[in-house]
Amino acid sequence: MSQSPLPVAVIGAGPVGLAAAAHLVNAGETPIVFEAGSGVGASMRSWSHVRVFSPWKYNVDPVSQSLLEHSGWVMPDPEAYPTGGEIVARYLEPLAALTEIAPHVRYGARVVAVTRHGFDKMKTVGRDEAPFLLHVQTSEGAEEYLLARAVIDASGTWEAPNPLGTSGLPAPGERAAADHIWHGIPDVLNAVRARYAGKRVLVVGSGHSAFNALADLNTLAAQQPDTRVTWAVRRAQGQQMYGGGPNDQLEERGNLGRNVERLVDGGDVELVTGFRVAKLEVTGDGVLVSSADRTLGPFDEIIATTGFRPDLSILSELRLDLDFVVESPTALAPLIDPNVHSCGTVRPHGALELKHPETDFYIAGMKSYGRAPTFLMLTGYEQVRSIVAALTGDWESALDVQLTLPETGVCTLGAVSGEGCCVPEGTGAPALVAANVSCCGAPEPALASAGRSACCG
Repeated sequence: MSQSPLPVAVIGAGPVGLAAAAHLVNAGETPIVFEAGSGVGASMRSWSHVRVFSPWKYNVDPVSQSLLEHSGWVMPDPEAYPTGGEIVARYLEPLAALTEIAPHVRYGARVVAVTRHGFDKMKTVGRDEAPFLLHVQTSEGAEEYLLARAVIDASGTWEAPNPLGTSGLPAPGERAAADHIWHGIPDVLNAVRARYAGKRVLVVGSGHSAFNALADLNTLAAQQPDTRVTWAVRRAQGQQMYGGGPNDQLEERGNLGRNVERLVDGGDVELVTGFRVAKLEVTGDGVLVSSADRTLGPFDEIIATTGFRPDLSILSELRLDLDFVVESPTALAPLIDPNVHSCGTVRPHGALELKHPETDFYIAGMKSYGRAPTFLMLTGYEQVRSIVAALTGDWESALDVQLTLPETGVCTLGAVSGEGCCVPEGTGAPALVAANVSCCGAPEPALASAGRSACCG
């Protein structure tokens, strides 16, 4: 256990951030959780109407569950599928209210920068011994600086949506049309019904967020028949449009895809394939959306389900090792590449894969996946369990990463890969014998660039 009197700072009071706090308390550490919103699960509240694909048993952190049950909390039906709002109300709020957790959570406190106290990015000698310095801005506009012995960034990616433009930048006219664009999954049946009822709506994106939006819009159209729904995707005609369907290992996800397929086949949703947004133009009759060879619209509203990306600006003074494509930790990137993996085929991983050259700094949760969309909450819970074990010097536990996923069953490092992993030099962690030069699925050059020791044999 650490001898430092300073707390471990956790950025974000979502499911993974609160799980980190629970694990820290359970390990005898003092967390301080900074949440920019006025309550826990701020991002989840914005999609509170959406039902998730995984049942309760995959959405509750085991250590958090134990703390809650000691206070009399009863686990919801493990096989039931909660909405985002139900996760907040029935799990996150009771967790944050526990006497072990509540004193350590600060709301309306946005972390705007993290650095080393007395050290900018260029300074090296003595850097690892310096505490972290967090620049925090309150919702009232006050600023303060606080010290921490370690930092776990679990702030997520929700506040940094990808643009409609296909080159990674907003398309010409996209900023001017911002008042007509909603990023994510709007609650078209309740909270923002008036915005979409009877309107011409374009949904852009080919993932399951698009499926949710399309399903809700179809329900709205049944109630308000003059609602018109168009769905534009980059994929060419004939490519897989609807997920895994009946073969999807997450049953509810497969059902959603099949439902959208029926909507398209029945003419309730107009599908436009091979469409890459190149330009938007706001006219007196709505927004025109163009690709290189055709124009759609005009539309009254556009729903952008184009994914999210990490906001790394607050970490610009820290020494990070990020994959240049995925923007996750370098050693994690090949394990989560969405071109290869679904959320259920990602190998278990923990502190070793998530470490950075900046000692005792970790990114966890959705943000750790960079631009990859294959994250599950259960993955984040195992991440913070391993991270907290590493921070408290228990490297045996930190390296014993395990994960129970819908598609893979119980996964452990040895069971999945048949190999061991070496550990960061200078950590004092025990060396593990590796079966070959591939460590945790990452090629040795990637490990070297991540500042890790070579595999031992």
